[in-house]
Amino acid sequence: MARTSVRQLWKAKLEGKLAPKEWPEAPSLQRTPFSGRVLGIDPSLRGTGLALIEFVPGRTSVLLRCETVRVPVKHPMSYCLGEIHRAVERFLADFDPMHVALEQTIYVQNFQTAQILGAARGAAIAAAALRDKAVFEYPPLRVKQAVVGRGHAPKEQVARTVMGLLGHGRTLALDEADAAAVALCHAFTWRK
Repeated sequence: MARTSVRQLWKAKLEGKLAPKEWPEAPSLQRTPFSGRVLGIDPSLRGTGLALIEFVPGRTSVLLRCETVRVPVKHPMSYCLGEIHRAVERFLADFDPMHVALEQTIYVQNFQTAQILGAARGAAIAAAALRDKAVFEYPPLRVKQAVVGRGHAPKEQVARTVMGLLGHGRTLALDEADAAAVALCHAFTWRK
């Protein structure tokens, strides 16, 4: 079989002698938008951010509730972990979200800080696990990229963007805005 040159193919195309090639139907690249409630958690021992968002395709996402679990320094670590667990449990009992999304801990200054953050995450995850909720974890860079478009965006920019995406008039505390950003990241990137 003789090989046709590119020049000959272009000439045939321009003269209208080259029939268009029949291509098989390409699979759709559209993803199904997330629908349901997500509890976003920004874990920390003394200031865990919680934000519950409802996502309905075709409508603006709604922030149903947000809270920062603040525990004074005078209380021991065990008390803090109990407060985190109770707060997450309240959110799960009151709203029954479909998924729970947490921010991962990637970089910490020292070993003790890593242990403390891990314990705070564990208290939140345990509350979700006891209710048989699916838990998803996202690194901070991915959360910022999904919500702001830049992985190294400052916390204030994340908060402004979250408030704009949710159409929320009240300024959110930074921990609550971070938790809402985690929930938004989950909804924007989740695949069935």
